[in-house]
Amino acid sequence: MMSESTRSIALANMSVSRSASVELLEKWVENVGLRKHMLAVEAAVRFYARMYGEDEDLWGVAGLLHDLDWEQYPDEHPHVGLKELKQLGYPNEVLQAIQAHAPELTGVEPETLLDKVLFACDELSGLVYACCLVRPNGIDDLKPKSVVKKFKDKAFAAGVDRTQVSRGIELLGIDRTEHISNVIAGLKEIADVLEIRSVDRV
Repeated sequence: MMSESTRSIALANMSVSRSASVELLEKWVENVGLRKHMLAVEAAVRFYARMYGEDEDLWGVAGLLHDLDWEQYPDEHPHVGLKELKQLGYPNEVLQAIQAHAPELTGVEPETLLDKVLFACDELSGLVYACCLVRPNGIDDLKPKSVVKKFKDKAFAAGVDRTQVSRGIELLGIDRTEHISNVIAGLKEIADVLEIRSVDRV
């Protein structure tokens, strides 16, 4: 017979099903741009999970659902989404990371490695995606130096919080170029879904 602790672990494992998480995203988020952002962040976080030898599915779900309530409840983000995810039985690691990706709204600072990775990938994924949209070859030949150039141009993708990007790099303790390169690599894996390849620019 399954013990309560084992049952809890089993439920937690069920709750990180990517297919179920995608269904949840599609239920809550209609805006195509926001969906692509969430998928992009998921891809970047998954890249880091593999790099650090962590649970890719668990980490990926945190990236995928971090902005679940942004479209419907922007003034209450991320609290409404967190309440929903908690009721659905999502693991505490995922809930904490989502809280910590917006410390100015939740008061929860990034502490775990997952927290730091999600925080570091969120805004930078948006900047990399924006860079792809203005390049003839999209992400196909995108280099970190091109992203750095656009990072310094505050008029470009003005909605990207440059301060958060810089702080995320500090939290991870890695070189800026390396972090940008990692995020580019993550997004390349789903370039077709994001429509950021050279064929999409024609």
